[in-house]
Amino acid sequence: MSGADTKERNNVVQGSLPTRKFLAPEIILGDGSRSLIAQYVLSLAGRNVFLVSDPGIFKAGWAGEVEDNLRSAGLNVVVYDRVSPNPRSTEVMRGAELYIEEGCDLIVAVGGGSSMDCGKAIGAVVSNRCSVLELEGVDEVALPASPIICIPTTAGSSADVSQFAIITDEQKKRKFAIISKTMLPDITLIDPETTVTMSPELTASTGMDALCHAFESYASNASSVMTDMYALEATKLLVEYLPKVYGDPDNIMFRNNVMLGSMYAGLAFSNASLGLVHAMAHSLGGYLDSPHGECNAQLLEHVVAFNFSHAPDKYRALGAIMSEKKPSQKSGPDSLIQELRNMTGQLGIKPGLSNMGVKEEDIKYLSENAFLDPCLATNPRPATIEDIKRLYHEAL
Repeated sequence: MSGADTKERNNVVQGSLPTRKFLAPEIILGDGSRSLIAQYVLSLAGRNVFLVSDPGIFKAGWAGEVEDNLRSAGLNVVVYDRVSPNPRSTEVMRGAELYIEEGCDLIVAVGGGSSMDCGKAIGAVVSNRCSVLELEGVDEVALPASPIICIPTTAGSSADVSQFAIITDEQKKRKFAIISKTMLPDITLIDPETTVTMSPELTASTGMDALCHAFESYASNASSVMTDMYALEATKLLVEYLPKVYGDPDNIMFRNNVMLGSMYAGLAFSNASLGLVHAMAHSLGGYLDSPHGECNAQLLEHVVAFNFSHAPDKYRALGAIMSEKKPSQKSGPDSLIQELRNMTGQLGIKPGLSNMGVKEEDIKYLSENAFLDPCLATNPRPATIEDIKRLYHEAL
């Protein structure tokens, strides 16, 4: 147990438990749980379902299967599949307009983080009758969103259990966060079977997104005994099973454990928030339309090195999980960074943001946007724009 964990545990024993809140949706977890979708739509009194997904998920068969299930139960379904990998504000607004035109009363989002974030944002726009751009920030959603049920088909984003929705403002080429308890889905059907159609590359990048969630929520200055429990268990599962499922993608037991790790990491970051890795990754994704999980994988080791002095016990605990050794009170960041490099190497992720198209001249704009990201508020070490510029340079 780290020093920070020991201190909080001692506070509990002495009766001075820090005040924290913890939010989660109703979670139905297990192979085949997606087949229960009609039952749960009816439990929320849904009759005219707005199905949000993307063409790739329809091609893989998952969204079509859900649509057929809903129609077989006598429910009307309006399909909205115009969702990009980094969902745009215009896509949200078009979806909200169609939702209202068709008189829908419930949203079902099937897919990865993009489909689920888009679905959640559509619900908030519909209930608040506003532009999605007006919902940016923390607790800016005045009225609860339409009822929403999520079915994730990737093991990484955990949008199905979080209070976050990340949307791209394409005019300004930046991502912005909507963070509110009203963005928490009502129900999530977490079915690991849906992840078997992911490519090895997508498995790796979404899995590293989940590992970043675990790392950043554990080191967050808003963490608690509740979120730490989930973050540590997520790290254990992902470190062991993500490389295994990358090498053996048809192994459903490996898929189950990676999906479980992703869910735990999502519950942790939804309640403890994130940090500098995600602030920088959001900036990259908004400006260059870069894959979110890969951005996180490229940046994590650099931010760990930057943050280490401000949360050494936390990072030593994470390093002990990765190396399967007892944490040392004398160890620095080098061993943990090497473990992270070993893992990304196992997952076929080539280091260097330049390999993703990032150029030297992009860094000023990227840094200015990252500095404004709300995830920076819970980073364990304060960061200036100059610090962020230096980290981008190091990651090139």
